[in-house]
Amino acid sequence: MSGGAPRPSGGVGVVPAETSPPDLRLAGLAVAAWLTALAGLHLGAGPLLVVTVAAAGLTTVGALHLLGGLGHPRAAVRRYGWIAVAVGLGVVCAGAAIAARLAIRDAPPIRALAEQRASVTADLVVRDDPRPIRSAGRPGMLLVSTELVRLTGPDGRRVDASVRLLVLTTDPAWRGLLPGQRLTADGRLGVPRGGDLTAAVLSTDGPPERHGASSWAQRAAGTLRAGLQRACAPLPDDPGGLLPGLVVGDTSRLPPAVEEDFRATGMTHLNAVSGSNVAIVVGAVLLLARWARAGPWLAAGLCGVALVGFVILVRPSPSVVRAATMGAIGLAALAAGRPRAALPALAAAVTVLVLVDPELAGDPGFALSVLATGGLLLLAPRWRDGLRRRGVPPGLAEALAVPAAAQLACGPVVAGISGTVSLVAVPANLLAVPAIAPATVLGVLAAVMSPIWPGGAEFLAWLASWPAWWLVVIAHQGARLPGGTLPWPGGVPGALLLTALTVALLIAVRRPLVRRLVAVVGVASVLGALPVRLVFAGWPPPGWVVVVCAVGQGDAVVLPVAPGRAVVVDAGPEPGAVDGCLRRLGVREVPLLVISHFHADHVGGVAGVFRGRRVDAVLMPSSTDPDSGREVVRAAATAGRAALFTTVSGARHPIGDVDLLVLGPPYPLAGTRSDPNNNSLVLLATVAGVRILLPGDAETEEQHAMVARATPGQLRADVLKVAHHGSAYQDFGFLDAVRPSVALVPVGTGNTYGHPSPGLLARLSRGGARVLRTDTDGDLAAVRTSHGLGVARRGVPAGRRP
Repeated sequence: MSGGAPRPSGGVGVVPAETSPPDLRLAGLAVAAWLTALAGLHLGAGPLLVVTVAAAGLTTVGALHLLGGLGHPRAAVRRYGWIAVAVGLGVVCAGAAIAARLAIRDAPPIRALAEQRASVTADLVVRDDPRPIRSAGRPGMLLVSTELVRLTGPDGRRVDASVRLLVLTTDPAWRGLLPGQRLTADGRLGVPRGGDLTAAVLSTDGPPERHGASSWAQRAAGTLRAGLQRACAPLPDDPGGLLPGLVVGDTSRLPPAVEEDFRATGMTHLNAVSGSNVAIVVGAVLLLARWARAGPWLAAGLCGVALVGFVILVRPSPSVVRAATMGAIGLAALAAGRPRAALPALAAAVTVLVLVDPELAGDPGFALSVLATGGLLLLAPRWRDGLRRRGVPPGLAEALAVPAAAQLACGPVVAGISGTVSLVAVPANLLAVPAIAPATVLGVLAAVMSPIWPGGAEFLAWLASWPAWWLVVIAHQGARLPGGTLPWPGGVPGALLLTALTVALLIAVRRPLVRRLVAVVGVASVLGALPVRLVFAGWPPPGWVVVVCAVGQGDAVVLPVAPGRAVVVDAGPEPGAVDGCLRRLGVREVPLLVISHFHADHVGGVAGVFRGRRVDAVLMPSSTDPDSGREVVRAAATAGRAALFTTVSGARHPIGDVDLLVLGPPYPLAGTRSDPNNNSLVLLATVAGVRILLPGDAETEEQHAMVARATPGQLRADVLKVAHHGSAYQDFGFLDAVRPSVALVPVGTGNTYGHPSPGLLARLSRGGARVLRTDTDGDLAAVRTSHGLGVARRGVPAGRRP
């Protein structure tokens, strides 16, 4: 995510506060343009044009009122009528701009080929660096953002169009591409997720055909970025992987554990290029210019050169240009000594950026950059001055005000995305402040020096690794504080709720009595809740490696990847049950959803997995039986903008610390008692060294086939999710090969199928397994402890909740 809290460095701080009210004359224009563009991305061109025409009419009426053309308006109209006019102009401008883009995006020739999933040849221009998708269903998957120039359909007909195209590929030849590179690729078109300006998705397994080289700026950036990676190679993994992320947003070497720690402590913005990166680099140049007594014009010229050079280094992609614009606003206001010009400049920048690139309206990084900059300009100066009036030293007052204001402004968006509110974000970012500027400046110098003097670049990277190490320590310790994050409603409702509470709180605390009351209540709540959270860890239990959800007569299994992230296998019979289970586990993101087969008791609740959380990819069996279930999964994946993949026996799908190996079906089975059941995906999952076998609804025939094909010990597992809800159709040779220590049976209360079979339960118990079942024990967890493998039960089965 490329947004984040602005970070002070050296003399770059908050803009001085003024007693006069802030200049918000352009705010209505900016907000209206932003929201109109966001709505247009989801509504389409037709409804947007209706809104635009209506807004144009209202704007005309409002302008006539202001000019006195419709009689004598009231004083309130004369005073505030400009707000309505500004809002109307924002709607009209953004509506017209994005309607034109949407008409091009939804052009019938390309849309028809995408809906047909036609095989095409595309002439493309790369827009941004190829990005690896670690959580995709296929290892090594790359996502490449491109601009389409020409498309050749299967019938040889050519379509010339300048639209955005996403490329999904596993061919490593795409990795070295630079923005601006022209190429040709063959692949199959698909329909995009929607909500942006992407016209289609091109899936390809072949290499691209390159045409010429990219621009000198992109080649220079590639050389410097590669030099920085080489300079960081001798460093330890954690600081060595973090440093390129701090400097140029390159997180390709960042360990997943460090990334999750940064996410949990609200420090994710450090891993991406934001306006604060620009402020640090250009601010350092400004300080040097002032130290050398350079005149205003010379100082401005040096800062401009540094800004252009930094943009070249981190690649002039749309997100970087946006970050440069946002970061330059605060510096310009500070250098010019005109803080009242900062807010109009911010509003003007938002308007221009949205009109030039409407897709930014739906980018969370854009929202975080704008909100953080607004918090820096509106809230931080007043908070800093208030602290100084109470005797806080100036430097400490500014260091406290900046992260607090930025975090408060960004909080609603972060809560809507993550479904949590972080209590450690402000102190963590406060502790991080002293380390960010030296790490960034030294990292930039290492990148610039790498082509000239590699040894010197390695020395500078070593120096920068020490402040980077401090950031890793802060994130690691903050992520492990009990009660560091609180659950919060996700999505738009959660963001709006926190926004309303934040505004109400800011208004209320202006009164001293309310301010003291809020402080007392806040401290009492934390002190009262923390012991409870420490003593009663709740659900899930610490050290859990798998949870079998109580979803009734169906399957839903959860494997933890990291805090808030998990792999989900099957979705149960209805959305509410699996959604409730994932909420109890605190799962906000699903990097991979696996469907074992397409019976309703495994796919009926798939919409619940997508409810309020992001799902990156869906993995399915090659078998399509029954088609109705497959269509349910495909529709949910399309609506949730998740990639769809199939897999076969022998394939491995590593997702963070979860390793998935497909064991079955060893070959397509036909003519069995239930072909869909006997073609279930059978997965061997390894989590924290614990082997977990997930056989779906595999019955006697598939189990026997796997035993016949398996190598010695291949089926051995510590935990067995009992197949087909514990039915009697089990191969005892299969159970002997697995020899589980724990057997977890997902089964519905009072089902009419006779599940689970008493004979099967007895056989598992005689084999030494501890058997638990969801109809009597509720959600079930296998837990890794210092004494070995344990079990935990939540005790509230589906259908018996109060």
